[in-house]
Amino acid sequence: MQRRGGENLFLQLMDGAAASAGDHSERENAHLRVEGVVKNFGPVRALTGVDLEVRRSEVVGLVGDNGAGKSTLMKIISGVEAPDSGRIFLGSEEVSLRSPHDAAAAGIQIVFQDLALCENLDVTANLFLGDEQTAGGWARVLPRMLRPLANMDMEERAKEAVAKLNVRTLKSVGQKVGLLSGGQRQTVAIARAMRAHSTVVLLDEPTAALGIAQTAQVLNVVRRLRENEHAVIYISHNLRDIFEVCDRIAVLRHGACAGMWNARDVSPDDIVSAMMHDGKRQGGRTQ
Repeated sequence: MQRRGGENLFLQLMDGAAASAGDHSERENAHLRVEGVVKNFGPVRALTGVDLEVRRSEVVGLVGDNGAGKSTLMKIISGVEAPDSGRIFLGSEEVSLRSPHDAAAAGIQIVFQDLALCENLDVTANLFLGDEQTAGGWARVLPRMLRPLANMDMEERAKEAVAKLNVRTLKSVGQKVGLLSGGQRQTVAIARAMRAHSTVVLLDEPTAALGIAQTAQVLNVVRRLRENEHAVIYISHNLRDIFEVCDRIAVLRHGACAGMWNARDVSPDDIVSAMMHDGKRQGGRTQ
């Protein structure tokens, strides 16, 4: 597909919405696949039948205006909310995600914008929060709540998780999170998601409150997730970040997917047009 500007490219992409053999192959290669997800909150239709796919070693940007349904979709994929209808697949298997525990067990982790970190604890304690490792050996005869923590083992595993993200600004996993910068805290939250044997990571506005240097740090961490064969969905209002790190871009509009495109084939203006377009044509094409 050759790059063209403005409305002509937008209409060309919209007219290419018909299913094709390539679309079928894409569905088969998807690691996470959402089909026809609907969610209502009383009379409000938050999602009206969303389809979305992401492969391993891929970052899919999810964009849309406020109220488009991005956060609701992420809550459904992460088990926080239950859909009214629709299906979710991991690989070739349909999964039922009735709670965040179900999603985590399936390998799906979400990093919310507020990060949910404990500032009074160090990096290691935050990475293992709720999944603390206890000593083995003689301690196994004790009830789990009375066993001493395997602090050295957790510290080594925390170092491994941070090392996988190739983070050089985080000097020690013994640092208190409350003393870290915004970018370092995002790194800790992403490392926690990665440490949980996840294959899917959902990122909700990870650079929203960060400066230029910290944003660059977080985007590098996202690239490391891709290199480690994660399937990543990246929500952001910042199209510069989206085009910097995403392989494909999906647009939600009025609770429905308006299309998905290869980032290299479109411009920010094209994506804005897709977000704001009020015509009847919906859909998109990826290669």
